[in-house]
Amino acid sequence: MSQPIQSTSSGTPHQKGATVNPARRSKARYQILGLLAVGTMINYLDRTVLGIAAPQLTKELGINAAMMGLLFSVFSWSYVAAQIPGGLFLDRFGSKLTYFLSMTLWSLCTLAQGLVHGIGALFAFRLGLGVSEAPCFPTNSRVVATWFPQSERAMATGTYTVGEYIGLAFFSPFLFMLMGAFGWRSLFYVVGGVGIVFGLVWWMFYREPHEHPSANQEELDYIEAGGGLTHSRKSADVAAAPAKSGFEWRTIGRLLKHRQLTGICLGQFAGNSTLVFFLTWFPTYLATERHMAWLKIGFFAIMPFIAASIGVMFGGVFSDWLLRRGISPNVARKLPIIAGLLLASTIILANYVESNVVVIAILSVAFFAQGMAALGWTLVSDIAPEGLLGVTGGIFNFAANLAGIITPLVVGFIVAATGSFVGALVFIGAVALIGALSYIFIVGDIKRIVLVD
Repeated sequence: MSQPIQSTSSGTPHQKGATVNPARRSKARYQILGLLAVGTMINYLDRTVLGIAAPQLTKELGINAAMMGLLFSVFSWSYVAAQIPGGLFLDRFGSKLTYFLSMTLWSLCTLAQGLVHGIGALFAFRLGLGVSEAPCFPTNSRVVATWFPQSERAMATGTYTVGEYIGLAFFSPFLFMLMGAFGWRSLFYVVGGVGIVFGLVWWMFYREPHEHPSANQEELDYIEAGGGLTHSRKSADVAAAPAKSGFEWRTIGRLLKHRQLTGICLGQFAGNSTLVFFLTWFPTYLATERHMAWLKIGFFAIMPFIAASIGVMFGGVFSDWLLRRGISPNVARKLPIIAGLLLASTIILANYVESNVVVIAILSVAFFAQGMAALGWTLVSDIAPEGLLGVTGGIFNFAANLAGIITPLVVGFIVAATGSFVGALVFIGAVALIGALSYIFIVGDIKRIVLVD
């Protein structure tokens, strides 16, 4: 049987973990973290490659702007709808099989988009992409909770989360060149093919801690001492099969009655609203509001994504550093998120400056701050009841990704009604402030949720 995740509010698990000799401790958990980081990078490339292909694709398939907007949004609708079922699947079948099937299926849906000749097929494959990507982040959270002690979870979460931004920042220019040389269909073939290959890599190399050939007993003891879900090698035969969660639908309501979960859900929605703005409306903002040429947009657009990458890593390292210094999880986990959301609200200042360089600097600071706030998945690992990490992550990701539906629509409505992005940036900044207030006043103590019958 798996060991329960222990709260570290008292600091006892960290003291116990500290007794293990670091020189003898293996580092297999970092190999697993590398798999998560690459998988997350591919995940975001697959969901955003349609935006890069759109200029050529719309011409060839005769798709107007309204229909293109629907094709963009259908991913978020199916992605959100599949969060809880995806979490249930994860709790039932475990991380290895869930991530392998998810990666393979979403990559096939991406590759198939390069074969379409009509709107109906493209719509169907975007729908399939959202459904098949749904278990990815709950699986990431489960793997981190399994492989890492609490004192390293923020660092681990930040490391794989940075893949979201690195992929978009550094591979987008390559994809634009690829499209110019071989056409828009080549984007889907390449990105989808890479995902299928990586799915096989995941299947070959991912192991639970007690099964990993490179994880020695010292590392297993260290992970378990810090609240990880690893099993001892002596009980490996019992632990080999994923535990059944005994889930009932009423469990969702019972989970949402706990302020820790409802608070972090609201906070993550707020942070994701800033992220979605940059993934969807940011280039249009630079072109229409700031009147930048497309070449200049291509140069400037990469800067906020680089800043966000740094913010993600800084937030994770800073949070774990606070925890190792004896700061309570309440402060160590929430402080970077609250500071990040407050700083992200400064995006509003872009409305009041003329210089494009200063605007990019403000937007880069706001996106850096959003990266700092992207530690919500660490808190999911810290508060989820034992045996319900998948469904807890599904609820959390459901709430967070409502931003993918709501934010583009609200921004579009504001811009259409006013002819300006001024109100849109105010909306993004206000939502960030609400998220910060949620962490300050709603979340409460960071501790394991216990469901009492």
